[in-house]
Amino acid sequence: MHLRHGLHLAYCTNVLAAETWPETFGVLDTTLRAVRDRLARPGPFALGLRLSDQAAAELAADATARAAFRRWLDRENFYLFTINGFPFGRFHGTRVKEEVYRPDWSRPERLTYTVRLFALLAEFLPEGLSGSVSTLPGSFKAFGADETAIRRNLWSCIEQIADLSDRTGKDLHLGVEPEPLGLFETSTETVAFFERMRADRPSDDRLARHLGVNYDTCHLAVEFEQPADVLARFRQSGIRLSKIHLSAAPALVPSDANIGLLRDFHDEVYLHQVVARFPGSSELRRFRDLPDAFADAQAAEAEEWRVHFHIPLQTGPGSWFRPTTDHLLGVLDHLAEDPALCTHLEMETYTWAVLPPALRSASIADQIAAEYRWTLEQLARRGLA
Repeated sequence: MHLRHGLHLAYCTNVLAAETWPETFGVLDTTLRAVRDRLARPGPFALGLRLSDQAAAELAADATARAAFRRWLDRENFYLFTINGFPFGRFHGTRVKEEVYRPDWSRPERLTYTVRLFALLAEFLPEGLSGSVSTLPGSFKAFGADETAIRRNLWSCIEQIADLSDRTGKDLHLGVEPEPLGLFETSTETVAFFERMRADRPSDDRLARHLGVNYDTCHLAVEFEQPADVLARFRQSGIRLSKIHLSAAPALVPSDANIGLLRDFHDEVYLHQVVARFPGSSELRRFRDLPDAFADAQAAEAEEWRVHFHIPLQTGPGSWFRPTTDHLLGVLDHLAEDPALCTHLEMETYTWAVLPPALRSASIADQIAAEYRWTLEQLARRGLA
């Protein structure tokens, strides 16, 4: 939806189980319309679209389906400005875990998929708006992928995005998304990766225009980073903020009782990386998933755990954990001071189906609507909505 200062807000539809284009359109036409009707806000309603590789290929190959989607957007007063291109394949109802990083950016399939997403986005993007696609941080660290191949494919993507932008007159940009245990996971590692990208082609200014960062507030909060530090690093390095993912994670003191309660957050679908901070030092230890942290005797000696598990944004402090909402609100505070930092905002709580019952709303539509209301209130307090 349109906010003040040229900002746009959407909810990422990776919360909805859909892998083919007919499935994707079906949930847009039911669940997302139900959310819009619950909110009853005037003006056009934005889509934060997630397309799997299969759905994107089906839509790209079917001109009739694209025309029907265009008519639906116009009739229902929806518009599209951003696509989540991180999950390539099936994202619900099966083991995803580290497979969400496959194929990574060392593989040509990732490049082909992302370029196809941009072609679709450019077709549906309203005039005068910029368009973003978010993607993984190169690879998963443990894969040991060839970074030279990753940078080469990203440069190829930049070239094709730049060409598409020139042909359509639209500002298109790709946002890599730092995530715990990704190839680059902290703001410092992200800046270093961009410096290596620049070193590949020192005089090519297309990098600054067409490659940026998707700042996920859950991910960098889990890394114990502070918004002011993150934004200063990106600004000083000339890195574009392509999109901001509004998200939050649980943080807790790892007592026996709290760890026992945290076990309800483990599931066999998604990877829930844990970052632990120890008392009296700046040392951080990272664990691939919740069971790895549970099994490590020293992990219980940490002063705090933060868990990569996207929880509903309106979640308040519980008796045993607190949400990392302070990081999200800190980013919004900086955005209020300078709305030009980033115009693309997207809520992303894709975990509805695996949330512990105490955090789960009656329906996905109810959850999304509640998160919209919370977010719009926070934005309004800062003069952004």
